Amino acid sequence: MVLNIFRPAGWEARYNVKVPMRDGVRLSCDIYSPRGKSGPFPVLLVRTPYDNMHEMFVEAGEFFVQHGYVYVIQDVRGRNDSDGEFYPWVNEFNDGHDTIEWIGAQPWCDGNVGMHGISYLANVQWYAAMLGSSYLKCIVPQAIGDNLHDSPFYQGGAFSLGLNVTWAFWAGEGRVWQNIDRYNWPQLFHALPLKDMAKMAGKDVKFLQDWIDHPDYDDYWKALSVKERYEDVKVPVLQMTGWYDIFPAGVLNNFLGMREKGGSELARNNQKVVVGPWTHFLSTLTNAGDGDFGRDSIIDLREIELKWYDHWLKGVDNGIEREPPLRILVMGTNEWRDEHEWPLARTSFTPYYFHSGGAANSYTGDGVLSTQAPGDEPPDRYDYDPAFPTPTLGGSPCCRNDIIPPGAFDQREVEARNNILVYTSEPVQEDLEVTGPIIVKLHASTDRLDTDFTAKLTDVHPDGYSLNLCDGIIRGRYRESTEYQKLLEPGTVYEFTIDLWATSNLFLKGHRIRVDIASSNFPHFDRNPNTGHKFAEDAEMQVAHQQVFHDGAHPSQIILPVIPRG
Repeated sequence: MVLNIFRPAGWEARYNVKVPMRDGVRLSCDIYSPRGKSGPFPVLLVRTPYDNMHEMFVEAGEFFVQHGYVYVIQDVRGRNDSDGEFYPWVNEFNDGHDTIEWIGAQPWCDGNVGMHGISYLANVQWYAAMLGSSYLKCIVPQAIGDNLHDSPFYQGGAFSLGLNVTWAFWAGEGRVWQNIDRYNWPQLFHALPLKDMAKMAGKDVKFLQDWIDHPDYDDYWKALSVKERYEDVKVPVLQMTGWYDIFPAGVLNNFLGMREKGGSELARNNQKVVVGPWTHFLSTLTNAGDGDFGRDSIIDLREIELKWYDHWLKGVDNGIEREPPLRILVMGTNEWRDEHEWPLARTSFTPYYFHSGGAANSYTGDGVLSTQAPGDEPPDRYDYDPAFPTPTLGGSPCCRNDIIPPGAFDQREVEARNNILVYTSEPVQEDLEVTGPIIVKLHASTDRLDTDFTAKLTDVHPDGYSLNLCDGIIRGRYRESTEYQKLLEPGTVYEFTIDLWATSNLFLKGHRIRVDIASSNFPHFDRNPNTGHKFAEDAEMQVAHQQVFHDGAHPSQIILPVIPRG
């Protein structure tokens, strides 16, 4: 039954309108329309697994309806009021396209459709756009990357344990994260073998098992990858992400990929990205974790979206297509800045090398970070015992902040552990801006067939507060490619490339630059048991004895994208 409700705010709502897909499955839509105004109107479509009657969609719908749009919110296949079976991602290509075609044929649509939404709701926008409906004129995917394997499901070959398990358990439990708080999460995260985790919790989640069964970037993931199909996307794209989101690298990869390979000149010339100091949910608060970025860090993202939609769906000449394509917040000064390319053309990629510790370092016995290349120095050593992993403290975990909090936190408690190496620079003599992609080239060995190495960049304040900026991980067997596995040879020194994604931060005068090296970031990522056995089948764990080399032949380093001041 379709309900018609007239709102005093000037909009009309119709609930549970069933839209037929090509295979006969019917998906439920709630449709919000301007009241008392003659149509037809441009339409914004949101497709969600999170219940289309959730207040966040209703509130967004009210905003856009009041600005002259019809707002359609659809439960994806198998969720809430929609028919069919829910399996993440695979049906969203056709279902999104079919829904847009249905909307375009309605008398209340003027033939112009845009899409709206964050995370899952963002990825479905890319998928729909790939099928080329003539009605779809633009998309605004917030907080989603260029391929699901590299994020959110794996990173550097390591399984994103916290996100995958909490999200998968939610997906079979009902509406918007209900009913999953009954689990003992610390105990569950430690459960082995990983492939039996769901069974131990009394769950049967097929797609979680499928994610575990496909640790390589194989055809399963390539079929769902945005980066494999840029040429099929022919519309302007506005993306948004945060430095503490799980997708800053993927969003910026999409920006570059679409500018080079987008399926039309219109698309290639109209890519825009906004990056703020946010976690995955692009909060309007001033803080991410314990890090507070001040009132100036708050901008009205909805107004930016509205300007985008007004131009591409209504033809309003508001100049947004002539604005610089990048808007980023530089942490440290917490100021917004417009840029024209990524990486920034004026970037000086500067290696900061790891060295043995000395008295000048604030942490006696820990290492030094400097622009001077290393000479004849002995390696540093630590043991990685997966039974006692280095814990996650902030960064980019997702999506239950109460279970694994994301964002910026003082890292000193973690840095004091004996299973982590810390390399710290002298205080910078003048403000130093680091904006761009960041990698660590780590020369290291282990006595096991497989192990992990992690890296974290922090800004150390004069009082010792160590603020995390970005981090990354590499699983040894994926050191050459995430498309195939190649076990390590114990005792061999390898150069591991650890992708820390990207950041923008001004190291103020008197601050220090720090890099933390460890072998786990748990439970953000699963623990490598160090055995070299097939992924997810181990209940056995072994201690790995790690060596990090920094000498003339093995110059371990972090490469920082330094931006000249002024």
